[in-house]
Amino acid sequence: MGATETIISMAKENHGTVTTAMVVAAGFSRGNIKYLVDKGMIEKSSRGVYILPEVWDDEIFNLQNRFKRGIYSHETALFLLDLTDRTPNRYYMTFPANYNLTKPKEENIRCVQCKKALYDFGITEVATPGGNTVRAYSIERTLCDILRPHSCVDIQIVTEAFKRYAAKSNKNIPALSEYAKILKVETRLRSYLEVLL
Repeated sequence: MGATETIISMAKENHGTVTTAMVVAAGFSRGNIKYLVDKGMIEKSSRGVYILPEVWDDEIFNLQNRFKRGIYSHETALFLLDLTDRTPNRYYMTFPANYNLTKPKEENIRCVQCKKALYDFGITEVATPGGNTVRAYSIERTLCDILRPHSCVDIQIVTEAFKRYAAKSNKNIPALSEYAKILKVETRLRSYLEVLL
């Protein structure tokens, strides 16, 4: 199988999306991508991300591909974790404290920064509506994040998220309590849990 067929097949196996990094890792040159774009066999979706012409563009996947240090958080994580029905009109991403936010802000991303110890804490992989895998904070970490004073998440969204969490069979209250302690939201968390559990 030649480069063209291999790259197209890689895209098909990856929900219609292929990245420059994937192509290079498979041993092909960037010139192969340019050739496929010129022939109309794939389309450039964003920098380093290409999609098959018949595929719907996955903006959530594209943004994380461009801003690899960004972890989906707050309302965007709630959406990806099925704790809200509201599709975010702007995506929330958390970055390390020293990260330059100029470019993500130009892309209309709501940027949150946190110190290294908290940044790596509770990262999980979730599927986007387009079927691609991205990194977001876990359910328990996200629930604690939205209780923090600077989160600015609408109270109705917070309440709905906790109701949905309480109804889940796989909820992890010890982990939730642990995150609450680390993120210093124990008192606020207790008031939600007393009502729901």
